Amino acid sequence: MRVQGISKHIDWFIIGLYAILVFLGWINIYAANYQIEHPNIFDNSMEYGKQFIWIIGAIILIIAILLLDSGFITNSSVFIYGGIVGLLIMVLLFGKEVNGAKSWFGVGSFGIQPSEFAKFGTALAIARFLSWPGIKFNKNSTKLKAYAIIAIPALLILLQPDAGTVLVFIGFVFVLYREGLSGNILLLGLLSIVLGVLSLLFKPIMVVIPFTDYAVPGQYIMMFIIVLIGIIVFFLMMKFLVPRARKGKAQLLIFSVLGSLLFLASVDQIFEKGLDDHQKKRINILLGLEDDPLGAGYNVNQSKTAIGSGEFFGKGFLKGQLTKYKYVPMQSTDFIFCTVGEEWGFFGSSIVVLLFVMLMVRIILVAERQKLIFSRIYGYAVASILFMHFLINIGMAIGLAPVIGIPLPFFSYGGSSLWGFTILIFFFIRLDADRINVLA
Repeated sequence: MRVQGISKHIDWFIIGLYAILVFLGWINIYAANYQIEHPNIFDNSMEYGKQFIWIIGAIILIIAILLLDSGFITNSSVFIYGGIVGLLIMVLLFGKEVNGAKSWFGVGSFGIQPSEFAKFGTALAIARFLSWPGIKFNKNSTKLKAYAIIAIPALLILLQPDAGTVLVFIGFVFVLYREGLSGNILLLGLLSIVLGVLSLLFKPIMVVIPFTDYAVPGQYIMMFIIVLIGIIVFFLMMKFLVPRARKGKAQLLIFSVLGSLLFLASVDQIFEKGLDDHQKKRINILLGLEDDPLGAGYNVNQSKTAIGSGEFFGKGFLKGQLTKYKYVPMQSTDFIFCTVGEEWGFFGSSIVVLLFVMLMVRIILVAERQKLIFSRIYGYAVASILFMHFLINIGMAIGLAPVIGIPLPFFSYGGSSLWGFTILIFFFIRLDADRINVLA
């Protein structure tokens, strides 16, 4: 397809939202790093000048992607995935360590983070696999292979370690759900999170057994309650359900109760032995079990203060005092949203949130109109990845998620992040532009 033909069929609404978000991100990086000695926004000795270079690079990437044949994207999916997995292995061996994570290839003051590209590589691979002729997602073997495609890069990233990026891979469950994964899996995941949080909340509580001098940890009281509820529900099922449904329902109940007990028993081990001390402290602070305003809780407290100080309409561009004096650490990367909150207030923050929601909803709507299964699955993967970044980063900035270090798409400073999201989105735009050439 010629360039003229592509321009007629690409989704300009998505491109417009992308352009607005990238521009807003750039000027907020400028606000977060502004120095009166370096007022030029194009000054490449400052982060905002370097970000402009990354934006120019992103524009070049966009042009190159739009000139690609959509068939090339589909056919090269496996090779792109394999290449990125290879880079993830190489960075573990030869990478540059930054903030305790060996996840960068460094070249002077610039660096490339392969994990940012692993997300779109995995999206391509899972779309290619599930759209392959003869593949049926209702087969257990297909599900296991799909899980493996997602798990391999996630495990390599975990070894760096970069737990924040690994959490993004959980978003692929929404893709699998669209393709036929049982809703019970999503419900099970939600219940696991609830049980895990309750287990950590009840752990410090000691419950005294009536008429005795014995005290039992709250975690074990939860286990007792789950077993008791399970027994009651089991007998009710045996009494009132029709005979042919009893066996299957009873087995599901027993499995659920045993699984819940096993999960509760493992939460403590995972928390104590699977997390670093600073990660445990951040989770405890989030749950209100600890208070460390000058230590592990400092970043979040400062971020919430900065956002709150913006009130409804904000203090105005470059007028945020807390932003100007570097009141919040990592303000141009992980906590860039607090700059938005202080200078643009609740109103401006709501506009940014609305733009992200519009982008994700538009991508899903465009995904649903695809004639090719590959394009539809890839579109859902794009929306899911954006959603996880959006949810975790903003939740972190306002104190509703632990601090795990994950960028806000198009806003956080960094070329790897910007290029990764650019490729992710424009691969989908290019695939969508060719939908009219696909026979129904």
